[in-house]
Amino acid sequence: MKNLITLFLAWFVSFFFFSCQSELEAPTDPNIVFILVDDLGYTDVGFMGSDYYETPNLDRLANKGMIFTNGYANSAVCSPSRASLMTGKFTAAHGITDWIGAPAGEAWRSYNRYSKLLPAEYEHQLSKEMKTLPEALKEVGYKTFFAGKWHLGSAEEHSLPTDHGFDINKGGYHVGGPYSGGYFSPFENPFMEDYPDEKGMSLSMKLAKETNQFIEENQQEKFLAYLSFYAVHAPIQTSKEKWARYRDKAETMGIDSIGFEMERVLPARKHQDNPVYAGLIEQMDEAVGAVISKLEELGLAENTIIVFTSDNGGVVSGDNYSTNLAPLRGGKGYQFEGGTRIPYMVYVPWLDSNGAKNDTPVSGVDFYPTLLDFVGAKELPQGIDGKSIRPLLEGQSMEERALFWHYPHYGNQGGEPNSTIRKGDWKLIHYWEDDHEELYNLKEDLSEKQDLSDKNPEIAKALSEELMSWLKQNNANYASPDPLYNPDSAAMVATNYRTTLIERLENQRKAMLSKDFQPNKDWWGSRTID
Repeated sequence: MKNLITLFLAWFVSFFFFSCQSELEAPTDPNIVFILVDDLGYTDVGFMGSDYYETPNLDRLANKGMIFTNGYANSAVCSPSRASLMTGKFTAAHGITDWIGAPAGEAWRSYNRYSKLLPAEYEHQLSKEMKTLPEALKEVGYKTFFAGKWHLGSAEEHSLPTDHGFDINKGGYHVGGPYSGGYFSPFENPFMEDYPDEKGMSLSMKLAKETNQFIEENQQEKFLAYLSFYAVHAPIQTSKEKWARYRDKAETMGIDSIGFEMERVLPARKHQDNPVYAGLIEQMDEAVGAVISKLEELGLAENTIIVFTSDNGGVVSGDNYSTNLAPLRGGKGYQFEGGTRIPYMVYVPWLDSNGAKNDTPVSGVDFYPTLLDFVGAKELPQGIDGKSIRPLLEGQSMEERALFWHYPHYGNQGGEPNSTIRKGDWKLIHYWEDDHEELYNLKEDLSEKQDLSDKNPEIAKALSEELMSWLKQNNANYASPDPLYNPDSAAMVATNYRTTLIERLENQRKAMLSKDFQPNKDWWGSRTID
């Protein structure tokens, strides 16, 4: 017995010593690299299960970090989600509820969708009254850098990254995609200089290059480097070499004769078999690898927290109809899991996560308080909706809480005006066209095939009441009935989606998977014309 007591005391002292030692080794002022990918879906990376897309650099990082399998973006479209990352607030709180530039009110009729409702008005720039993540980090001495897509306001509105706490901005302004120069040099971005030696360089690698320059110049400082890729947003582009490899891979895996099927509104891609999209993902992964290599080269890797996530789900419908996110239903724009559940990974070098998977529901608003927690900030700004997930990263648990979404708009990808709540395993969607609700048990039905609202009326009622209370507290904006609504015109649009559109998409897919596919002579600028 005495020996057992002695062994126990020795174990306890050892455990206490090493726990304290580990805590002492954790830096009080770590660097932060925040990597945000545009429109990257839940299963669009290897570490989340894709057999088609190849992301070796991200997979290696994920094997060291913690993967959150119930990680969410705060909106199914970009600007609202990005504003939530900046402010730590849900969309109804900051007021940016649609992608900035989307028509609202009567202007919506110009899209000829003939919808029942007119989308709600919304804020068109990030509020100066809300303290952003970089502003909070600057208060505790951090240098701050932004590269890539912004889409939270314009120079004319004084709402660029440098107006919201970033010391340096490379490439961020009001646009939502690489519409001027595309994904290969010259990029023709008014906030980022092109150089002659970058001919054929991908936009993702260019942003990594700018990020690495900032890191090298500020390696003696504590810093936030916010790398916000334009990839993998439409228009999707890649090199001929990458297209050819993924085209052959699709053939080896087996090319289905039918590539699309109808979702509730638009056709949806059935498989991950888009070789151009696959190449674009790989370009992004290579750029991530370049930043990680720079951290290692400079001896900063062990003192740098790396966050990796997406602003919304992958594009299954709409835009370039790029991907499939099975087993999730839908994708970008949709109220279903494919619209908001995304890759969500955090690497804290001094914590032994080793690729652990955590199934606690977390969301984009949680990054703000989590990072401030790790840098030792004494207090959070008022009204933060997020919670620090540091306890989860340290192997502990957190109290169950509700997550909320509010999207009083119609998505380009098929989404409908809705408000949604998730609490525990339950998810309730309220549809504003007719006020009906759908209830899903995500643990039992991840693909959201079975509406359980009739079988579980008490759960549905409780979640609905909590959702409506939250909307009221935040003075949420709402869609309104369109007095000019014509059901016959709406039916005509729906018929077009199921016939003409789906046929055109099948032809485009067939062309892209053919051996002689060639978008143009220089493959979007990725190669020199002989």
